[in-house]
Amino acid sequence: MSFPAAGSGTILTVTLNLALDVTYVADGVDWDGVNRVRSVHRRAGGKGVNVARVLAALGRDVLVTGLAGGPNGRAAEADLSAAGLPAALTPIAAESRATLAVCDPAPLPYGTAPAGPVPGGPASDGTAPEDVAPARTAGPRTALFNEPGPVVTEAELDDFLRGYDRRLGAAAAVVISGSLPPGVPAGFYAELAARARGRGVPAIVDADGEPLRAAPAGRPAVLKPNAEELARALSAADLRAPGGAPETGGGQAGGSEAHGTPAGVPGTGHAPITDALAGAGVLRRDGAESVVVSLGADGLLAVTPEGAWRAAMPYRVAGNPTGAGDALVAGLALGLVEGTPWPDRLRRAAALGAAAVAAPVAGDFDEETFRRVRPGIRVDPVGP
Repeated sequence: MSFPAAGSGTILTVTLNLALDVTYVADGVDWDGVNRVRSVHRRAGGKGVNVARVLAALGRDVLVTGLAGGPNGRAAEADLSAAGLPAALTPIAAESRATLAVCDPAPLPYGTAPAGPVPGGPASDGTAPEDVAPARTAGPRTALFNEPGPVVTEAELDDFLRGYDRRLGAAAAVVISGSLPPGVPAGFYAELAARARGRGVPAIVDADGEPLRAAPAGRPAVLKPNAEELARALSAADLRAPGGAPETGGGQAGGSEAHGTPAGVPGTGHAPITDALAGAGVLRRDGAESVVVSLGADGLLAVTPEGAWRAAMPYRVAGNPTGAGDALVAGLALGLVEGTPWPDRLRRAAALGAAAVAAPVAGDFDEETFRRVRPGIRVDPVGP
């Protein structure tokens, strides 16, 4: 099934494990001692919320949906209202989670760093270093502490589903992303994607672990794992099974990114691309229409019915990786509803991910970085 391009309509985001995100910025963090916090940011968080913030900044109509409860949930709802982000959150009895990010910006400011063999950056709120790999040893560092989230009842999930089904009628696309709170079955994202598909609404799923492995059954338009998430979700048996290599479409074999290292791009090798192609093939075999894999310093890989492409960054971006993958997903969602050709869709998505690294808080992106890096992103076809 190919979804029609939709030039108008709301992009629905689903954040079942909504959070109140707290970010401490402190210089020269002493992890064994007392630290003075330079600044504090408190705002609504969760991957779907971050996606909605980026889409709204790009001028797109959005609606934040999900679950919210307790003082943290009320604080998150108040922040969404203050930010002008429309929301329709289903109330739950338990309290929504909080997250704490501790950011040490020294010794480099947020921004770009020269290309080079620098190890990947720290993990973030579901945005692993594979989404955009910042410098770590010579740049800012971020540590994130995530609470597991509230226990959700079956009745509360039913309430959410009733509202979700109603809102699909006005949706151009739906983005389903982030962790599942306790009590929500691993196949719930697949169910949400299937309900959207039944209404002719394309769904993007960004998940990890069992929810990612179950998601293809809902036949989403796009699955967006990073390399680590893909490896965790698939077994060696999956990759050896028939269909473990992707179909890349006519005329795509032997593209320049299938072999060798593009000039000026560090860390590129055969294994990440080969593994991602095989993993994407499994997810497509099991029902996903397209799969986009974040490869860190090796860029992005998209395996679609129209072909397979690789996007390579021209240089590294230093900063806070929290929310980089969410900005990338926002770019994919925008390309999906606009019917943008895949190479252009990947170029914009990768640039948004890099621009999010250059912003200090998840859900924001640096417009100057976006404008500067986008033209230099190289997108080439790849073969199996």
